[in-house]
Formats: sequence, structure tokens, C-alpha cells
Amino acid sequence: MARRGHRPSQGSPQRPRFWGRHAVLAALANPERTVRKLWGTHEALSQLDLPSTLTVTYAEAADLGRLVPSDAPHQGMVAEVDPLEDIWLGDLIERGRSDTRPLLVLDQVTDPHNVGAILRSAAAFDALGIVTQDRHAPPESGTVARTASGALEIVPWVRVVNLARALEEIAEAGYWRIGLTGNTDLTLDQAMGSDKVALVLGAEGEGMRQNTAAHCDTLARLPISDQIESLNVSNAAAIALYAAATRRS
Repeated sequence: MARRGHRPSQGSPQRPRFWGRHAVLAALANPERTVRKLWGTHEALSQLDLPSTLTVTYAEAADLGRLVPSDAPHQGMVAEVDPLEDIWLGDLIERGRSDTRPLLVLDQVTDPHNVGAILRSAAAFDALGIVTQDRHAPPESGTVARTASGALEIVPWVRVVNLARALEEIAEAGYWRIGLTGNTDLTLDQAMGSDKVALVLGAEGEGMRQNTAAHCDTLARLPISDQIESLNVSNAAAIALYAAATRRS
């Protein structure tokens, strides 16, 4: 029986379903990802070189629509997968020890569309990875994968129990922690004071929690017009990553 409030068409946290060409093909191409089942139309799957061990079911587009949330753009492909193995923060930091790629830290960003869009921007601007608090971030899901457009498979995603302790570990590794907020005069460009930066963004609407802001080295704002109060967190992340990429180049 499905849990109350959980739609069977979305799979489960233990076996999420991905849909859409980019999300499914990226999952199939990722050697770290286990794809358990694949459903698709003959047209969508005809050009794919699929492993013989994969369970494949051919179906009509209307039948695929019943495997995913209503109106989900499945593009003729649906896959049931295992979540990726957990990544430790220390291992991610070790990967970035010899380069200056930025880290993204998300404080209770819970909307899967926003997290997916942030993953896509992180891939586009070559971020080292993203860090979220385990209890206050969405699980891997079809919505995250679809919005990320394949980036879920290539951008390391670390989930931590305590975000404040994670920020302390990030600082010990030599990162300059910049919290993005509208409540400061310092701009992001002025705050970029180190070769290695961790960009910290708060939740939709509420922004960073006070304790998270206290664990940043500085707070900075994006120089947006007074005509608008704030940007969506995924838009802010993309702009901040662009600023970091421009500084690196």
C-alpha cells in the first residue's frame, strides 16, 4: 500500500522513477547508477544500445503516462533506478584539493524543481558539487532528474546531518564561505576574496537560517535592481556560479 500523500506513479525514495530523454539516458550512461527497469516506446528505444541484463518493457505513450505524475513529459522513456551511493563531504573536498572549483551549500532548499535547476547550473559552470542537509532537501526523484537534465548523474551531491558542522569542515579545507542574502551592502563581486569559495544559499522565501549565516565568512548580495525584491534561489545560484566561473577564468 502506498504511503499517505505518496503517488505510486512517482516510484519511491528507494526506487525512484526517472522520465524524459536526458534524465533516462544520463542514468543509463552513469556506471555508478543501477537502472532496474526501463519502459519505453519502440520509437524512443529503437536507436539505443541497451544491456541484455536490463529489464525492458515496450509500451505505448499513454501507458507510460500512467507510470509517472500527471502531465510529466516522459518523451517515451521511463526508468526505475536505485539512488546513487552516498558521498562523504571529506571525499568531495579531497577531490577539489588541487583545483578552485566552487562548492554550493544549500540551506533547507526543499523544492525539487529548484534543486534540479541548481544541479544543472552546477554542471554548466563546473562546480565541485552541492551540499545539502539530509532532512531538509528533496530525495532523488523524477522531478529532480528531469529538471537537472542529466546533471544529477555528474554533479556530486553530499547530504550531511548538520550543516553548521559541514561549513566548519569546508572552512578548514580553505574555502571562503560566502552567504548570499539581500540584507547587506557588500556585493558578491566584492566578497570574492579567495581562490576557493563556497557559495551558501538559503531556502525559498525565508533565506538562510541565522546559524547558517553565522558560519559564513562574509555575507554578500547580488546587485539586482530595486524594482524586484529577490530572485528565485535557482536563478541566484546560476548567477553566483557564473560570477565564480568568471573570476576563475
